[in-house]
This record gives sequence, structure tokens and C-alpha cells, in this order.
Amino acid sequence: MADIERYDVSEEWAHSGIVKAGNFYYLSYCVGNIGGTIEEQINGAFDHMEQRLSMVGLTLENVVQMDCLFRDVWNIPVMEKVIKERFHGHYPARKSIQTNFAHVGGENGLLFQADAVAYGGGKPE
Repeated sequence: MADIERYDVSEEWAHSGIVKAGNFYYLSYCVGNIGGTIEEQINGAFDHMEQRLSMVGLTLENVVQMDCLFRDVWNIPVMEKVIKERFHGHYPARKSIQTNFAHVGGENGLLFQADAVAYGGGKPE
């Protein structure tokens, strides 16, 4: 267990926002701008992801895999546009899933969430 470190821990929600295991960092529940447009929420989720990564000296370019959860999976092209703007060609492997979020605000609230894995063993080329 000495090789595992937890950051951004929430006792209330009983989860860690980021967990380091070896050279990999696992990020969960990256959300932002809840109640805004889908593009605002996607940017907000990536802002949240960037904030967490900065806690451990990483950037979005270190992200190697993402699970992207949508209320409406047909918004994937909006996410792809934002990824092109924010990841500077260092695109992670990803999958997209449609789900009904159990979150305050119902269908007018949370529209997008991202979970990710980042590699911290050196800057990707």
C-alpha cells in the first residue's frame, strides 16, 4: 500500500478524486459548469481534470485514457471539438457512454462527466 497515494479525498462522498498507483494516476468524477450548455460542461470537466493533474505536476497531455459519460451520447462531436482545442494533439484513448446521472438537477443538471488515467513516468512525446 506504500506505493498508493490518494489526493482530493472527500470523506462526505467516500471517494478520492485522484489516486496514484505506481506511475499511473486515476482521476474520477471530473465535472464542471453544471447546469450550463454541453460545451460549457465539457470544458468545465476538463478544467477540473487540469486542476487535479496540477496537484501532482501533470497536465492534460499526460492523460492516456478517458471514460466520457454523457446524458446524451449524440453530443460526442462537441466533446471532440473541445478535445482538439485542449489536448494539443496528445489525444487519449477513450470511450463514451450514455447514462442517467444520479445528480442534483436531474436532466437539466449534469450532462457530462469524465474519468481518466494519466501517466506520470515522464512527459509523453
